Amino acid sequence: MGLLTALGLSIPAGLNAYIPLLVVAVAQHFEWLQLKAPFDVLGEWWMIAVIAVLLVIELVADKIPAVDSVNDVIQSFVRPAAGGIVAVAAAGSAVDVSPWLLVLAGVLLAGGVHAVKATARPALNVTTAGVGTPAVSAAEDAGALALSVLAIVAPAIVIFVAAGVVYSLWRLWRRRRATGSIVAEP
Repeated sequence: MGLLTALGLSIPAGLNAYIPLLVVAVAQHFEWLQLKAPFDVLGEWWMIAVIAVLLVIELVADKIPAVDSVNDVIQSFVRPAAGGIVAVAAAGSAVDVSPWLLVLAGVLLAGGVHAVKATARPALNVTTAGVGTPAVSAAEDAGALALSVLAIVAPAIVIFVAAGVVYSLWRLWRRRRATGSIVAEP
């Protein structure tokens, strides 16, 4: 289950780096999740406050058309790193997998999700004249929060969610290849 938690936290880090970090930090603080050193510092109040401030900045920046694209460029480094951090932190010593392999898996999962988001968002901004950006961003944030909590509370369900994400990305890729666009036809 530790491995599913680790991987389940990496996926939403690709949407918003700070939501899974904050969920892990709060879970550590209230002892719902036991992190090993040096990651146990995430549960300290000062660290929770830092992550919360970064989350607020991310939430605002991601809702503003054009600013969200600049934010995605900056987050191209932060989101995969956050995916690696939450993967290795959440798994801890619960799994017999190399910490470096966990970091790599977390970076790849978060980076893959981020790449899809960063690629799709400019098309959304153009096709909706920026009007759809706040709604889509809010949906991404809600999904990231739900998956982050789910990864800690019910990690077995992460398998089904991950399969759904992979299937959705595959369909999006096929549609884009067929039409040359990610926008659905009427």
